[in-house]
Amino acid sequence: MTEPKPPLSDDERYRAWPLVKRLLTEQGLTHWRKYAVAFVLMAISAGCTAMSAYLIGDVINQAYIYRNLPALIVLGGVTALLFTGKGLATYGHTVLLSQIGNRIVANNQRAVFSKLLSEGLSFFSDRHSTEFIARLSAGATAATQVINLLITSLGRDLLSLIGLLTVMVVQDPLMSFFSLVVAPPAFLVLRKMIRRIYKIGRTQFQGGTRIIETLQETLQGIRIVKAFTLEDIMRQRFDANVAAVEHEANKMARVAARASPLMETLGGIAIAIAITYGGYRVLNTGATPGQFFSFITAFLLAYEPAKRLARLNIELNGGLVGVRILFEVIDGPPSEPIDTGMPDLTIVSPRLEFDDVHFAYRGDQAVLRGMSFVAEPGRLTALVGPSGGGKSTVFNLLLRFYDGEHGKITIDGHDIRKVSRRSLRQHVAYVGQDIFLFRGTIRENIAFGKPGASEDEIVAAAKGAYAHDFIMQFPLGYDSPVGEHGLQLSGGQRQRIAIARALIKNAPIILLDEATAALDSESELQVREAMEHLFEGRTTLAIAHRLHTISHADRIYVIEDGHMTESGRHDDLLAEGGRYAAFYGLQLKQQEPRQPSPALVSPT
Repeated sequence: MTEPKPPLSDDERYRAWPLVKRLLTEQGLTHWRKYAVAFVLMAISAGCTAMSAYLIGDVINQAYIYRNLPALIVLGGVTALLFTGKGLATYGHTVLLSQIGNRIVANNQRAVFSKLLSEGLSFFSDRHSTEFIARLSAGATAATQVINLLITSLGRDLLSLIGLLTVMVVQDPLMSFFSLVVAPPAFLVLRKMIRRIYKIGRTQFQGGTRIIETLQETLQGIRIVKAFTLEDIMRQRFDANVAAVEHEANKMARVAARASPLMETLGGIAIAIAITYGGYRVLNTGATPGQFFSFITAFLLAYEPAKRLARLNIELNGGLVGVRILFEVIDGPPSEPIDTGMPDLTIVSPRLEFDDVHFAYRGDQAVLRGMSFVAEPGRLTALVGPSGGGKSTVFNLLLRFYDGEHGKITIDGHDIRKVSRRSLRQHVAYVGQDIFLFRGTIRENIAFGKPGASEDEIVAAAKGAYAHDFIMQFPLGYDSPVGEHGLQLSGGQRQRIAIARALIKNAPIILLDEATAALDSESELQVREAMEHLFEGRTTLAIAHRLHTISHADRIYVIEDGHMTESGRHDDLLAEGGRYAAFYGLQLKQQEPRQPSPALVSPT
């Protein structure tokens, strides 16, 4: 019994030829019919080129030896037809390759985007978003470039070279042999450049990623850049990244161009030999001038495809840098595994319970240490406490952005780790402290809470979040664009749009992370009153730092150091005089008007 082969390491899997084989089998074969047609068209183009070189000999002989004008007219017409056929064939295979390439780019972009959507938050926390932008664009494009490079090299260049070499051999076999002796040393020199080109290409990609990263952060944080006068610092950082990429690009240009002097020198030697020997044959052995000119024409036309084939390995390895970058994303195991085979969550009574839950983001740095509490249906449950106590982590675990290491979280008695994530999240409406709006209109952003929502539902949700009035003050109303990240709206307006997006979802569980933090006191009171009847029959869990916003909560839990330390209603907790009372007293003290210092009071 043969033992199964061990899995390939990344170095083995992402070497040049395994990558090429994978590209051709996984992506090239899908379009083999169109590639076959393109290959035939390239063969026609190569044949026309070879025939043009062959006919030049007859043209010379008919003109200077036989002086036959009718034959020249026929040869001229045939030549015109050959060039027309070559032009049409070239047009056909160029368009076909472009269409196939565009489809491969689109499929790869879809594959990368789909893979990113299957990743959990931990995957993105260690990376910058610009890395994925670069992989999505450069990687997807590199795949089709490599396939097209192989097809055109085999179809256009190799077939053209074979056809032209055939003409050369027919015209003079011996001279053809001597003309080809320059090829082996050229291939030996080019082979040594490949590894260095790959390393430089990888460094260029990383530098390009840093350029995009600096640009993106500067534009997204333009208010901070302006407020802290960071223009010079960001300019220096950007200039340094650009300079690094420029340095690597210049290095790539030098290394890649080293082949040109060699190829030109060897080509010149070969042409000199051909001219000398061909002239000798015409002058001393009786060979016709047509043979000589036909051979030289074929040789000169063969020079370019031969040079491209000689550089194929260099260009191939340069393109495979992007392919490897693409496959590194696609091949990685998803950090949020697909769980479509798990049962959907069904809720009759949305009772939520944490039972001795432990969790750490990094190693042994625990965030939750035996977290236990219950949020009852139809009740508002609030989580309060100092920053870093674990309140936001509770929401992360509820939405299964992460999974707890010990203990159990249940909704209506169902362990949330034993149901599909999608069905779980469909039962939860979330409003975070950091509001994110998608580029588009106000209507589109509200409707994200319920795709396919009617206009009446969108307006009702906006009214419930007290957003309808300010929306209607805009000239375009609900069709008003929100801008990137919603920057065309104020913080309070963005917050109310996010609340409307959560309300229209009509989910049995509502998570509010400082959902009214950006509202003024009047709007906050209006939104809170409007939301009260919408929470009936639903489990509402709210994180609050401003304690007066949850003073009406049915149950308040004080979260400190990763576990629950106090629970009760607002009045009861104040009467106990514990940590909640201390927090509340501290906030009241901070809200009191400060008395002027005696040292600042002018004497009367």
